[in-house]
Amino acid sequence: MRRLSAVPILALATICSTVAAPAVAKEVVVHMRNQGAAGVMVFEPAFVKAMPGDTVRFLPTDPGHNAETIPTMLPAGVASSKGAVNTEFVLKVSSPGLYGIKCQPHYAMGMIALVQVGDGPSPNLAAAKAAKLPPFAAKRMTPLLAQAR
Repeated sequence: MRRLSAVPILALATICSTVAAPAVAKEVVVHMRNQGAAGVMVFEPAFVKAMPGDTVRFLPTDPGHNAETIPTMLPAGVASSKGAVNTEFVLKVSSPGLYGIKCQPHYAMGMIALVQVGDGPSPNLAAAKAAKLPPFAAKRMTPLLAQAR
């Protein structure tokens, strides 16, 4: 009787599982806060990197906040979406590019975030940089856009 060695079988199984394993979508949690490391009325983290298929959950850690997309800061073909105050907002990102996020009640106070989707250059970077925001929101968005590609 011939005996099979387990080493080649294990090596083949490892290679097959590595090659055939689908990419796993990740989930990122962003907190909506009255006070954070960057000051008052902030999303933490304010800059998120994600891949198509990932989910970004905006949690109302402190009351009185919502999260919604900024229509002028979305990849082409992506519809704007809006969460209610004091309610979790789930953003499932599908297209590469930049997704601007704001808290409507505190937008003028600079409560914004930026989600970069994909590894390559963002197709809407120039449009995102040209978007008109309230002065304090623009001030907070500038360093976030500097991190984006």
